[in-house]
Amino acid sequence: MNAVSEGMVGDAGELTEEDRSKDEFFVKLADVAKTMIAAHGKDFAMGALVLTARFIAEGKPLTNREARVSD
Repeated sequence: MNAVSEGMVGDAGELTEEDRSKDEFFVKLADVAKTMIAAHGKDFAMGALVLTARFIAEGKPLTNREARVSD
């Protein structure tokens, strides 16, 4: 077992509630990425995800309510 997997697995060999929650978010991110790739290609998907990570790191808002595209 490596250092990464040791932190995720408890004594009984099961994921913690936090790890299960994180896994669910990874599945959601994968679904969003697949949708973006299908609609606009992998370069768009990678760029959008990197830009989102940059905004998070810089503490910038992830949405701008005033600049939203109308429904």
